Amino acid sequence: MLDLTSSLAGPYCTELLAALGADIVKVEHPGRGDEARAWGPRFFEGGSVMFFAANAGKRSLALDLKAPEGREVALRLAGGADVFIQSLRPGTAERLGLGAETLRQGNERLVFCSIGSFGRAGPLAGHPGYDPLMQAFGGVISVTGEPDRPGVRVGASLVDLGTGMWAALGILAALHERVSTGRGRVVDVSLFETVLGLLPYQLTDALGTGTVSGRHGTAFPLIAPYQVFATADGELMIAAANDRLFGALCEALELPEVAGDPRFASNPLRLEHRAELLPPLERRLRERSSAEWLERLERAGVPAAPVQDVGEVARHEQTAAVGILQELAGRLTLAPSLSVDGERLQHRSPPPLLGQHSAEVLAAAGYAEDEIARLIAEGIVATSIPGPAPRSASPPDG
Repeated sequence: MLDLTSSLAGPYCTELLAALGADIVKVEHPGRGDEARAWGPRFFEGGSVMFFAANAGKRSLALDLKAPEGREVALRLAGGADVFIQSLRPGTAERLGLGAETLRQGNERLVFCSIGSFGRAGPLAGHPGYDPLMQAFGGVISVTGEPDRPGVRVGASLVDLGTGMWAALGILAALHERVSTGRGRVVDVSLFETVLGLLPYQLTDALGTGTVSGRHGTAFPLIAPYQVFATADGELMIAAANDRLFGALCEALELPEVAGDPRFASNPLRLEHRAELLPPLERRLRERSSAEWLERLERAGVPAAPVQDVGEVARHEQTAAVGILQELAGRLTLAPSLSVDGERLQHRSPPPLLGQHSAEVLAAAGYAEDEIARLIAEGIVATSIPGPAPRSASPPDG
């Protein structure tokens, strides 16, 4: 698989496919590589924490695609590839002679995947995009945060990661279909389409009724009580998602008067009277510690969880128990969120240094040693160029 993606969405897609068994050749600029190699502040050998977390299991070919001979190398590799994936600016692949139509003329079995910003059509089709821009433009920021304060960006790069997963899904579907048809497909995904897919009920409501969703903090606008509550020493997320669970919550909190209040007899009524419902719950929950309430709520069968920071999650015994932590290049990172036949899927190798596999990839494509040496000498290809110097060996702080 030939990978001409950078940043996060495309690399996350190909990292997943690499863990599933694909041979990924990551094509990078010979001077700077994937721009995510320089996204700090923490750096490991060859790149940043961001790069380290999305590029395991790949081989790096540092190649100048603007040079005619560099394009010829890419064309030769694409001729024998199963998948070609790119996230170049709109129109760039075509200008380089690496568009879907050109490549599939020489390889009809090729699955060609493009990761874009705003999609193939429309007034913004040619605009670039990043995760926070899409959270802003696509409405996520408008529904995230407290109702009386400005909206905030979701801390995780959910648009990038979601787009990478859509791309992987589309590629796998096209490869599966190719088994019977013998022909590849052109797969298109975009950050904008992903962010729309993250707001299904909000957009459905807006389209159907004209109602615009607002910000509700940790609460869920369709269910009550379903939010974070402060305790004597921390915070708990409590999800009383139906009438039975609401009754169990009130019993665990020893609030029979709340359970019997006709204003709170059903979820629609609890939503209507949320302002009256919350104060007695909040007062009672502040009386005891999170651990005490968790024990009571678990005994009552009410779903609840402590609000943890990333460090607490990393150290929790449940994180270790599911086997998702994997050591790569002497550092713990996350393996893919998938197990098969009870075995955790693992990354097969650490993220590559820039150009680490250039000579190896070219040799496998039929280039002689003297040809490879000349391409390197002329700067069309680079080999094993380190990224930013390591600044810290400590894990990210989230």
